[in-house]
Amino acid sequence: MLSFLFRRLVQSAFVLLVVALLSFIMFRYLGDPVAQLVNEDATYADRMALRNQMGLDEPIWVQFAHFVGRVLQGNFGLSYQMGQPVSRLLADRLPASIELSLVAFGISLVLGIPMGIYASLKPNSFGARAMMILSLVGISLPTFFIGIMLILYFGVELGWLPTFGRGQVVNVLGWPTGLLTVSGLQSIILPAITLGLFQLTFIMRLVRAEMLEILKTDYIKFAKARGLSARKVYFGHALKNTMIPVMTIAGLQLGSIIAFGIITESVFQWPGIGLLFLQAVSTVDIPVISAYLLLVAVIFVTVNLIVDILYFLIDPRLRVNAS
Repeated sequence: MLSFLFRRLVQSAFVLLVVALLSFIMFRYLGDPVAQLVNEDATYADRMALRNQMGLDEPIWVQFAHFVGRVLQGNFGLSYQMGQPVSRLLADRLPASIELSLVAFGISLVLGIPMGIYASLKPNSFGARAMMILSLVGISLPTFFIGIMLILYFGVELGWLPTFGRGQVVNVLGWPTGLLTVSGLQSIILPAITLGLFQLTFIMRLVRAEMLEILKTDYIKFAKARGLSARKVYFGHALKNTMIPVMTIAGLQLGSIIAFGIITESVFQWPGIGLLFLQAVSTVDIPVISAYLLLVAVIFVTVNLIVDILYFLIDPRLRVNAS
């Protein structure tokens, strides 16, 4: 277990180092940081003094080492457009993105797994066929189109739910949350459905495919021959083995939901890191863009590491191979 964990940590550190290098290259060579920070009346001496203060006159490898050191301390520099520390901007926006992603992920799991099980156990039923057709629609339609249609029907036509923003937010132990207020819960419904619909259909189809494959295996046939009840066979044996690959893919999907909810946040003007990233791109705010890339890498690496550890603990074949 320790050797497995050590290898995964080394691989994760290498990935983060590569992403840090890409972010440094973007920060250093896409535009001139000094030109972005000073006003038009600044003299040449002022520009050179700021360049020296920022360490831009040092060798590249020294600049990169300082960049990594600042990142490890949570210092991503100042936003060119807002003039605030990037770490503060990310900290203010991250809770909104995490809450939206977790609610969307919860919807996809709570609905996707039972639907996949039903579609595998009764593949020829009307309900299963309807689910498969709807899943194709959910996978095919663009996220922004789904969001706009939900806004048009539930927000504009019926007036049931808010169409933008996060609603009222309360602070709980330093964490700003909208899940404890009525307006916050109402505001998160439409963006969470929009963000989680693709994941729901993906998980449903994955559970169905894995379950159908496992139901054809010899040990399932042997369990049925022993006279075990259908409930025991399906949920005690088949489902347990189905969830191993599903857990791996679902964990990676959680990382992608958090990192790439950009379109959903843009459509619903959700005040998360995705909307902050789009605003940074439109204004060429390089420190925010590079910090976002690093944050996305950390999210993916962390989720992937957790999934690998859980997979190692659940699947005995990996423990045998590791030993």
